[in-house]
Amino acid sequence: MKEIAMQKGFNQSSLSRSANVDFKTVKRIFQDPTRDVSLSTAVKIAWALDVPLTDILEIHGEPHDRSKESEE
Repeated sequence: MKEIAMQKGFNQSSLSRSANVDFKTVKRIFQDPTRDVSLSTAVKIAWALDVPLTDILEIHGEPHDRSKESEE
């Protein structure tokens, strides 16, 4: 997200204002891109950056395999 924001001419302060997200939240995301954020915050930032939500999300780990649960 930080890289996209910078490419589009946003700094932490301008992104915070444009997305209507608290400055401290944006600052934390810039400092730690793997930080968990709420879906509503991610959507606001994606809208402000005019990019699809998937462009700013980084998914870590493996999806939960429900097929194992149904076998038990």
